[in-house]
Amino acid sequence: MNANTERAERARRCCRSFLTWCNSGSIMVAFKGVWTKDFWRAVSAEYVATLIFVFLGVGSTINWHAGKENPPPADLVLISLCFGLSIATMVQCFGHISGGHINPAVTAAMVVTRKLSLAKAFFYVVAQCLGAVTGAGLLYMVTPAKVRGSFGVNDVNSDISVGHGLLVEIIITFELVFTVFATCDSKRTDLGGSAALAIGVAVAIGHLFGIPYTGASMNPARSFGPALVTLTFTNHWIYWLGPILGGLLAAGLYEYLFCPDAEVKKRLQQVFQKDTSGKYKEVEADEVTVKPGSVDVEKDEKKDPYNDMGDVLSSV
Repeated sequence: MNANTERAERARRCCRSFLTWCNSGSIMVAFKGVWTKDFWRAVSAEYVATLIFVFLGVGSTINWHAGKENPPPADLVLISLCFGLSIATMVQCFGHISGGHINPAVTAAMVVTRKLSLAKAFFYVVAQCLGAVTGAGLLYMVTPAKVRGSFGVNDVNSDISVGHGLLVEIIITFELVFTVFATCDSKRTDLGGSAALAIGVAVAIGHLFGIPYTGASMNPARSFGPALVTLTFTNHWIYWLGPILGGLLAAGLYEYLFCPDAEVKKRLQQVFQKDTSGKYKEVEADEVTVKPGSVDVEKDEKKDPYNDMGDVLSSV
């Protein structure tokens, strides 16, 4: 058998393996619920919400006194309030449609806590990035060149290291995502007021503190839009890694340590049981004892977490 025949045979085997995988339903399971009108309505909502958020937020960073004699510095309070109130408004407007993530870090946090499927999260992040680029592009088009300046592109303060800037982004995004989970926790009965406003305040606080350090991204899409429009990617990686790490840490700690779901507790109690000495030990699957009536098998079998839009319309 010559080399060409061997390559052809390997290609045929690969094709057969791929078709077998497709026929097994793996693709349909991964993308179940994606091909629905409600889902694409949610994705388009993320696009529009992020577009408006970036247009308004980055627009507040424009210094209209640039080029004049002794121009005043950027107004830190103005920028912080604009970002905070913009995100609060967008969450209030689109929260019931898409969950109002408007931030890849929030979307990643929803995935790690199993509130959103990975396949659907991919479309959300793409929509958020496209919305950010569109919003930044429209702002760039309507803003005079002489006042654009850095155009709101995030960068680390020259007086601190990139590592310190990464730490700042992790902490301020942790504060935001923890607020998201704490104010939208359906298990709480003490909540009052507006969750959207609380999230907006968290964004404003992060900006009030973080702007002098890193420009206060807290949102990879918000940083990506202006960076792509101006083709300025200096230290851009920290505005993805920092917020996503902060978001995952906040989500994991809230959902699995501080306020775990009752179902999680029940599963842990089934997996870890006390021995005669009073210490907990891990129990093998066939050793787990389930109390009669404690689990509704028929209900669990019928339950499909991705059968409706509950995971897509997760509140934030």
